[in-house]
Amino acid sequence: MATDAAPIFPVLQDKVAIVTGAAQGMGLATAEVFLRAGAKVVLADIQARLGEEVSQELALLGPVHFVATDISKSEEVQDLVAEAVRVFGRLDVAVNNAGLTPDRTALLEFDEAYWRRLLDVNLTGTALCCKYEMQQMRAQSPPGGAIVNIASVNAYMPQPNMPAYTAAKHALLGLTKHAAAEGGPVGIRVNAVAPGAIVSELLAKGLEIMGTTPDEFAPKVSSLSRFGHAHEVAQGSLWLASPAASYVTGICLPIDGGFLSKW
Repeated sequence: MATDAAPIFPVLQDKVAIVTGAAQGMGLATAEVFLRAGAKVVLADIQARLGEEVSQELALLGPVHFVATDISKSEEVQDLVAEAVRVFGRLDVAVNNAGLTPDRTALLEFDEAYWRRLLDVNLTGTALCCKYEMQQMRAQSPPGGAIVNIASVNAYMPQPNMPAYTAAKHALLGLTKHAAAEGGPVGIRVNAVAPGAIVSELLAKGLEIMGTTPDEFAPKVSSLSRFGHAHEVAQGSLWLASPAASYVTGICLPIDGGFLSKW
């Protein structure tokens, strides 16, 4: 669990939140931050064993419930939302974080099977989450809620050898805006965050492949000359999900250390 995060206030006290991809990385950090903010959190992840282990650890912070979920399967997403309501009574917040790691080939050589699978999870899966989350938020009394989709700086600027990932993240911004327009009249806010280079096993592996170090590479991707941390992304999602952002919908908040505005 994160120990270096900024102080967290109970801005989600007694709110019910779903976090997908919650067994590790940004999803896990988001679940922890939301629990510290007073939420009741339903953890969703395709990794059943890891998800159960994480759920037991996070239970020390507050009410949690784990549901093994493949977000690319409509019936499993529908069951996830129904289970959240069965256990906690309603759905106030959702963070749609689950997704596959980027492809690593040029467009001229991309693997068609992985392209389809990545879009099936990262784009269609997120759309399914929005669909069933918004249905519940519209139907409950009182209606309303807040959704945060996890995008990427790739939604604004393509990176080498990530054609499927870049396409999915660009499309995710359009999905977020459409969902915001559709959900607004019934009090549902939908936003996104766009993380930059965040400390992770994947980033460490990439640096190793490139033969570089964090000190050498970080200034190239951040005006702050450092990598971000998962809890910093989670804090951005917390703000968007909280009453502090009550008049904010349809935006994407870059959490990138200045990558998109770098010289």
